[in-house]
Amino acid sequence: MLFPLSYVLGQDTSAQTSNPIQEKEVEVAIGIDHIEKLDFDYHTKLVIGNEQLLKVIMVPAKREMIFRGIKPGKTTVTVRDNVGDVRLRFTITVTATGKSNVVSELRELIGDVEGLEIGIKGGKVFVGGEIVVPNDIGRVSKVLANYPEVLTLIEMSPQTQRVIAKKMADELARNNLKDVSVRVVNKAFWLEGVVSSAEKKNLAMIIAKAYLPPKILSLSESGEGRFAAPSDASDIIDFIGVNEKKDPQPAPKLLKISSQFVELSKSYNRIFGFRWAPLMGADNSQISIGQTKAGDVTTQSSGTLSATISNLFPKLNSAKTAGYARVIQSAMVITRNEKPATITKDTSIPFSLGSGDFTRASTANVGLTMNIEPRILEEEKVEMSVNISIKLQVGSSSPPVTTNNSVNTTLVIKSTESAAIGGVVQNQSTTDYDANPNAGSGGEDAPTPLFNLNRSKAYVSQKSQYVIFITPEIIESASVGTEEIRKKFRRRE
Repeated sequence: MLFPLSYVLGQDTSAQTSNPIQEKEVEVAIGIDHIEKLDFDYHTKLVIGNEQLLKVIMVPAKREMIFRGIKPGKTTVTVRDNVGDVRLRFTITVTATGKSNVVSELRELIGDVEGLEIGIKGGKVFVGGEIVVPNDIGRVSKVLANYPEVLTLIEMSPQTQRVIAKKMADELARNNLKDVSVRVVNKAFWLEGVVSSAEKKNLAMIIAKAYLPPKILSLSESGEGRFAAPSDASDIIDFIGVNEKKDPQPAPKLLKISSQFVELSKSYNRIFGFRWAPLMGADNSQISIGQTKAGDVTTQSSGTLSATISNLFPKLNSAKTAGYARVIQSAMVITRNEKPATITKDTSIPFSLGSGDFTRASTANVGLTMNIEPRILEEEKVEMSVNISIKLQVGSSSPPVTTNNSVNTTLVIKSTESAAIGGVVQNQSTTDYDANPNAGSGGEDAPTPLFNLNRSKAYVSQKSQYVIFITPEIIESASVGTEEIRKKFRRRE
């Protein structure tokens, strides 16, 4: 048994009403846009047969399409509605007339210039709009010189003029003309402000002219392919006033001078001694009868003589000592060029002299003194007369022992570089062999040993060195380096 197709598909095809596809032929001339109005809401995803021949500009809100020819030829444009059904198919023929060829050539030559529009209006080919990039003026002028019949309606973009004015103002500020401002009024550049001399006024005009782009001619001046001309001073209006006065003297330059004193000392002592000098008896090596001295070795028998030997065992002496000290002193002073400066750090160490009723108080001074006179030379070099004196305490004895270190010199150093301006290295080494510690003591009544065996070695090594570094730095203000000092002292605002 046969069933109708609608029954097989499960729906009634008679109820399905599809809109027929409309076919329309359109002729588009290159250079003249063609506008088509549609009676339905179309989908913006079009199908263009050959995109190299035609460009389609869509305006869905107004149900419009603009066809713009690119090259002569024939192509199709398929339009769907919002449901996705094909509703309209255009068959478009792109033709080229004499004016269309001119439009096509101009679009190929200068169509990528920002702000320009090329087309045909009133039967004439025109190039209009606002040029955004000043460097494009020369290129457009060169092309339009070969098309004298083209109507030129080109102007400079106001935004571009403001950018040029800002570049002029920045360059004026870099040349110490900060009181001169630039603004755009009625397509002209106004220079306003006050300068201290006529020479500075002329300099401001020269700088402003250097930033002028080629001049775009007005419609009355343009013609025969001319729309631009070399820049001249007519686009700059001078409102700069001159107030004759001497420029203030620049502030004298400052120098920050830092010095570091480093002293390093090392000492090493090593002593080894072996001494054996036994004595016969406790009193002048005599033979005694009776009780002996406690602690001595005695040989005796009842009713006989007895003898005592003292210092029977040898004596050993061994010791080793070492010391290391490092002293760092730092000083920094800021002064004007060719002005002397002095910085001093002084510490008094009290101590007493004498004893009993004859005791009196006294002090020893230690510290650092730096005297310096700098002079700035060419290429940021600094000549300095330097006198640095440093007095330090050695050890902790009383009265204190001090050492003096000083440098007096004249030198040339480049700013921010450091140099070692002086230093001393001292090495001292002493070795003693078989020294008798009791030599020269005891007098005539000193006991005489049976024999004297003495072996010893004492080695003493002392090394000391110091060096002074100095660093000059040319600065604009005495506040330079304040942050570093605050960090060192952990100062909080």
